[in-house]
Parts: sequence; structure tokens; C-alpha cells
Amino acid sequence: MISTRGRYALRVMIDLAEHQNGAYIPMKDIADRQGISLKYVEKIMPILVTHKMVDSSHGKGGGYRLTKEPDQYRVGDILRLTEGSLAPVACLECDAEPCERAAECRTLPMWQKYFELTNQFFDSVTIADLAKNEKPNNYVI
Repeated sequence: MISTRGRYALRVMIDLAEHQNGAYIPMKDIADRQGISLKYVEKIMPILVTHKMVDSSHGKGGGYRLTKEPDQYRVGDILRLTEGSLAPVACLECDAEPCERAAECRTLPMWQKYFELTNQFFDSVTIADLAKNEKPNNYVI
């Protein structure tokens, strides 16, 4: 399950894409438009800044803006930043200890395929796709 943090990070990135004009966008404006508490947005933004997804500026005229064009942000990358991993089972996590039952595990191939499909899907969708004006029926955040 994708957490609130992951879903909200996507909403923040979409908001920045939809309102980009070269200027920095105040965090309060993003929070107000998205109906997310300012405190929650304050927890998300450092993750995005640290990983150079967004640029920040403090003081008058400060705020946040995208560092790249919206079509260069893959949803999978944002979710992996905020969620840590999209692995459906612990044995597929990056730092997982080798499972002693892997050789005879009947479900491991299924989980591997599911993990692969999940990553492929989320990596095929960009922030630009989600920021399009039309309301697609197949994306619910």
C-alpha cells in the first residue's frame, strides 16, 4: 500500500508542475491548493530537496520549484524516495538477507514478477502525464 507521504509527494510535484513559471512557489500555496496541512508538506519537501527533485529558496519570494521538466520525473522514482521500496515482500527489499527458503519457495517467482510489473508501471508514468489538464479515469491519488 502506498502511504499518505507517497501520495502527497505526488500531489506536491503535480502542483509544482501545474504552476511552474520560473518563480518559486510558496509552500503555503501548495498546501492550500492541495488541501494538505502545512506541517505535512514541511515533512515532504526536505526529502524532495535532498534528492534534487525540487529547488528551494528562503526569504521573500522564496519557495519551491521543479529542477527539471515535468516529463523527466517518473512516479516510480518519487514513490521509491518517499516509500523506501515498492517491494511486496521483505525478501525482495534491497538490503534483504538471503532467504534460506528461496530455492524451494513456490511463491517467490510470483512476487518477483509482481514487483517487476509494479516498478515498470510506476516508471512509465511521469509527473507531466498526471499534470495534464484532462482528468484521466485511471489515475486516482
